Amino acid sequence: MSISVEVVLLSGKRKKLYLDADTPLELVRKQSQDAFQFNGKLMTSAGEALSGATTVTEAGLKDGDILTLTKQPVSVAASASAFAAVLSDGSVVTWGDPASGGDSGHMQNRLVNVQQLKASETGFAAILADGSLVAWGGVSEEEGCIVPKGLRNVAKVQSSERAFAAILGDGSVATWGAAESGGDSSAVRDLLCNVQQIQATRFAFAAITGDGRVVTWGNQWGGGNSNAVSEQLNCVQKVQATSQAFAAIRTDGSVVTWGCPEFGGNSSAIQHLLHDVTEVQATASAFAAIRQDGSVVTWGCPLEGGDSTPVQDQLRDVHEIQASQFGFAAILRDRSVVTWRSDFGGDSRAVQHQLRNVLKVQANTGAFAAILEDGSVVTWGDQHGGGNSRSVRKSLKNVQHISASAYAFTAITSEDRAVTWGNIPEGILENIWQVQASRYAFAGIQGDGSVLSWGSPSLGGDSSSVRQQLTQQP
Repeated sequence: MSISVEVVLLSGKRKKLYLDADTPLELVRKQSQDAFQFNGKLMTSAGEALSGATTVTEAGLKDGDILTLTKQPVSVAASASAFAAVLSDGSVVTWGDPASGGDSGHMQNRLVNVQQLKASETGFAAILADGSLVAWGGVSEEEGCIVPKGLRNVAKVQSSERAFAAILGDGSVATWGAAESGGDSSAVRDLLCNVQQIQATRFAFAAITGDGRVVTWGNQWGGGNSNAVSEQLNCVQKVQATSQAFAAIRTDGSVVTWGCPEFGGNSSAIQHLLHDVTEVQATASAFAAIRQDGSVVTWGCPLEGGDSTPVQDQLRDVHEIQASQFGFAAILRDRSVVTWRSDFGGDSRAVQHQLRNVLKVQANTGAFAAILEDGSVVTWGDQHGGGNSRSVRKSLKNVQHISASAYAFTAITSEDRAVTWGNIPEGILENIWQVQASRYAFAGIQGDGSVLSWGSPSLGGDSSSVRQQLTQQP
């Protein structure tokens, strides 16, 4: 027996489809997309995504039902050396290094109606419309770690280097991945209640609960053991992390630190200065705290930003701080910039006279790029890793946003032009609206939702094998 259903767009346009009881849902979706000439996902009149069932009968569709074809924005997530794109129909396309999640072929039939992607260094986790979760990449296969069975109602996902932690709708937490990176939270499971947010170092997690407590797990030298400061970890608002230590800001503006001392886990030498703190930023092994009066306090590895003594007198009226892996750049309220740590972007003396009217600063491993009020860009730091933009300077006009890989930058202009420089072949691409960066490549979303990539071919820069899937049909 056949039935008829109406497929409508939000604009009001509608088409009638005639379907047999055993028509696969995938064919229904394809017919709907062909009818309106764009990719999208089907929603029932109750607002639920049409997924899971395989045929019209199993989906419970009846004669006269109305389905809505919606087009969600395309998004891209990046691991260290791979990309995953959520297309407008909620499906996922991956490319790049398989060890970093670049091959999702064995999971493809489960990657439908994806709402959110989260990446770790070695893989991806996708939250589906029904609240379930699918993971792939190094943490879920090569290390023998899989998502807990029956995991549902996932609200948020955080990642360390080789593990994931998911906050569920009831405030509990599920973890998986390498135990030495925080993939095993069984020792603190009873404490993980009413969790609001999770922060991660490379090897550990810290969860903030609704009453301001902090629960930690993972490698003790990576911040997974906070026993020494547990009595101080109350009324916590935010937690920031270096690669192996945490810093918690409490509601009274004080700061509590723990983890590896060489990475900022011991702030005892400057603890008397850590009051009235409003924000903390971090390099790989140092912290910088902004206080209410605009002054700055730093600690951690001196060679990676933990010692701001040479510029301390200049660090007044600080508005915000940006961090590279090894150094800091502070934007003052007068829109000038102060940097510290002599190498890897910390020495901006050669361009200091140009650093006026700065709106934003972006950082990669060893270089910085500043967007000025007039839309031009000033760069400094590693000359081979994005600190030298002379060859593309004429193209860096009306810049709105800058994305950073490990050793390169891509700027997006108001004309939707992408300009790339650094250790990736320099060039210009047209009609690029958004850019996502992995460690070694970039992926750009075009105005029609199509996705392009460039950079190291084997590490995410070559998406030719999935080009047809990444090209949105008009």
